[in-house]
Amino acid sequence: MMLLGLVIMVAPESVSIRHFRAEDLPLLRRITVDSFGSVAFDEMLEQRLGRWNERDWKARKADHIDEDCAANAAGCFVAEAEGQVLGYITTRLDRVNGIGRIPNLAVVEEARGLGLGRRLIHHALDYFREQGMAVAKIETMASNAIGQNLYPSCGFEEIGRQVHFAMRL
Repeated sequence: MMLLGLVIMVAPESVSIRHFRAEDLPLLRRITVDSFGSVAFDEMLEQRLGRWNERDWKARKADHIDEDCAANAAGCFVAEAEGQVLGYITTRLDRVNGIGRIPNLAVVEEARGLGLGRRLIHHALDYFREQGMAVAKIETMASNAIGQNLYPSCGFEEIGRQVHFAMRL
């Protein structure tokens, strides 16, 4: 497997999931930008409305990871093998309403197909249970075929669809 310029062989059983560490953040931002591409709402906004504030969609999407990690660092997890981060998942907790939400999940291209997304989701679900959450939520864009297949296979049910509107000011 080629990962960040290094060739490594990864067996799925050699991948561990650990808590996020602050020094992971630059890499998680890069994995986010590399992974979301055509399924990022921020990219769709930019395609339709152009760039604004001298920042592109990649910067805005990467900022979501900063926000997730700042809001609930204890609920952010990374998958790694041989010291290489292969993916991550972020979570948010609504303790008042008992809802755990997964805002972001990404796996590096070279490690896709190993079941890491599924393992990260199950890890987050266990975390929600430990935290006393009653419901877990995750969402995806209709254009995200991976999410459209993965999330139901992990036990999520489609509840509804949302339409996003935007305009330039």
